[in-house]
Amino acid sequence: QVQLVESGGGLMQPGGSLRLSCAASGDILSIGTMAWYRQAPGKQRDLVADITSGGRTNYADSVKGRFTISRDNARNTVYLQMNSLNPEDTAVYYCKVDSVRRLRTWQFDVWGQGTQVTVSS
Repeated sequence: QVQLVESGGGLMQPGGSLRLSCAASGDILSIGTMAWYRQAPGKQRDLVADITSGGRTNYADSVKGRFTISRDNARNTVYLQMNSLNPEDTAVYYCKVDSVRRLRTWQFDVWGQGTQVTVSS
C-alpha cells in the first residue's frame, strides 16, 4: 500500500509562516494530482490547494496570495508554503493524492493522517 506522511505542522503566531511536507512511500511509478485539504473543529474538510502532475495549481480563495503548493516528483513529495498565517488558518491539514500508478496496480484517493496547524498569539 502507498502511504502518505505529513510533517511541518505546529504552533505559529499570526503573520508567521509554516511549510508543510507530505511524502508518499511504496512501490510508486507515478502520482497524479496532489492536494492539501484542511478541517477546522466542527467544520467540513475543504480543499486548500492542489497541483497536477504537470504542475498546474489551484487554490481556495481564502489562501490565494498567501499559500503556495509545489511538488518534487523525484521525491514523491508535495509541499505547502503558508505565509501571513491568521487564526482562521487553524486546522488539521491533510495531504491527498487522487491516483498512484504502482508496479502492478493503481491506487486511488489516498489520504495522509493529518498534521495540526495552530495560529495563535
